[in-house]
Amino acid sequence: MTALAAPPTAPEKGDPPQSQPPGRRPRRGGAGRTMKAGWLSYVILGLALLVSAFPFYWTIVTASRSNADMARIPPSLLPGPNLMKNFEQVLEEADIGKALLNSLIVSGSITLGTVLCCTLAGFAFAKLRFKGRNALLTLTIGTMMIPPQLGVIPLFMLIAELQWVNQLQAVILPGLVSAFGVFFMRQYLVQSLPDELIEAARVDGASTARIFWSIVIPIARPGMAVLGMLTFMTAWNDFFWPIIALSSQEPTVQVALRQLGGGYVNDQSVIMAGTLLGTLPVLLVFGLLGRQIVGGIMQGAVKG
Repeated sequence: MTALAAPPTAPEKGDPPQSQPPGRRPRRGGAGRTMKAGWLSYVILGLALLVSAFPFYWTIVTASRSNADMARIPPSLLPGPNLMKNFEQVLEEADIGKALLNSLIVSGSITLGTVLCCTLAGFAFAKLRFKGRNALLTLTIGTMMIPPQLGVIPLFMLIAELQWVNQLQAVILPGLVSAFGVFFMRQYLVQSLPDELIEAARVDGASTARIFWSIVIPIARPGMAVLGMLTFMTAWNDFFWPIIALSSQEPTVQVALRQLGGGYVNDQSVIMAGTLLGTLPVLLVFGLLGRQIVGGIMQGAVKG
């Protein structure tokens, strides 16, 4: 009979540490380890920040000076004293207050409708099983390849038949859902919403509507924030369809801006002052939704 090997004994205090087997690296604890960025990372981030923020800073500089100041060579790189004066001229040349209100109504309605409808459709395409699901998804994605300019004439004929010309619903209703939003939310829910969670809710007797409101929306909140920000910016900056469907009596911000700085020589300072007023709501929306976006990214990083 062969002798049994003695079990390994714990090393006594003061004994040298046991050597690792050849070819095996010692384990390092990664839970409390943090990565430190080098100076090159900070330089790259600083340059990216300057390049991204300079157009907005230049808008402030141009909006606070006169047209003659900006025509000098070299132009001044510091803000001037004419910001409030240019704002007053903007209010005189265009009904910018009404335009801001109309843009807020249009962009807010389109954003809420798009986020809700696209999340519903994305959940259906991602987790529900029904006949023709793949065909409908393919058809939805296929509409993204059609240029929107092709539908302008039929759409205008439709709103003219409904007597919606020069009314805000003519701009709101065509943008309440988008194929990109459906595809975006579908892909997000496929990755973020586990099937086991839906099956557990089914076992507990939850209906599809209860699952959507109680489970899908909390999980999809970061994706909804990203889609909401992109939709709001797209609707806020839209110029092509509002200038067709609306008149100068019911303008949005982009339509009202074309009325600024008219004359033999365009007053760039007044135009930039109006542009600055039209940019502030977009920055506010980004500030409100930025925490949701960053929180979703950090949550995904921790889970991964």
